[in-house]
Amino acid sequence: VNALPIVAMLGFLFGLILAFQSAVPLKYYGADLFVPNLVALSLLREMGPLITAIVLAGRSGSAFAAELGTMKINEEIDALRTLGLDPVRFLVTARVLAAVLVMPPLSVFANFFGLAGAALVMGSFGFPLVTFCNQVMSAARTGDLLGGLFKSLVFGLLVGAVGCLRGLQTGAGASAVGDSTT
Repeated sequence: VNALPIVAMLGFLFGLILAFQSAVPLKYYGADLFVPNLVALSLLREMGPLITAIVLAGRSGSAFAAELGTMKINEEIDALRTLGLDPVRFLVTARVLAAVLVMPPLSVFANFFGLAGAALVMGSFGFPLVTFCNQVMSAARTGDLLGGLFKSLVFGLLVGAVGCLRGLQTGAGASAVGDSTT
């Protein structure tokens, strides 16, 4: 939930920038009607999941590394092993699963706000919202959204796994936690 404002802001700005940067050259060729198509496909297929993955890596991946690194420095992971608990199963699985499950809804959120930013730009160029929506609906298919959501699942798995791996690889000393987090 704490990631929603930053994901919304970045999605909105990416949609705004994509629309503005593509509208100017396409207007030169009389193809500015296709800006919503370009923005919708870019956001749904690639940019929405990528933006969300970057935010997740910065917020949650580094937090996973810091938490697990601190636990390793404080010998809490060794204590789990002494109790007969597998630290990977006990600590890592839940974090990776959380990252995988939260990525698709956050990506949809980023896509929505990105399209809102693009709609604002197109409105400022004199295109009605109905035209924008019709162009998006004609260009974007369910497969585009599902492909982006699949990518977001993979990104969530990678971000969660790498963050936890770096935390478990933390060396000795307080500066090692900072190094692992970075």
